[in-house]
Amino acid sequence: MLRWLIVIFLALVFINGLSPLLQRLGLGLGRLPGDFKFKLFGRDWFIPLASTVLLSFVVSLIAKWV
Repeated sequence: MLRWLIVIFLALVFINGLSPLLQRLGLGLGRLPGDFKFKLFGRDWFIPLASTVLLSFVVSLIAKWV
C-alpha cells in the first residue's frame, strides 16, 4: 500500500511539472473533471488527479503489452 502511495505521489509531481507542456499540446490533460486548480496564499495550485489516473492506466496497458 505504501508503495502505491509513493508511486501516485511521484506521478502527481511529474504531471504537475509537465502540465504547462501538456496543456500547450492540447491533449486535454489538466482540464479533466477530476483536475483541481485553486489559489491559496497568493499562489496557484494544481492537483491533476484525473490526469494521473488516466496516464497511469495508459502506462499500465503499455507495460502489459511489452
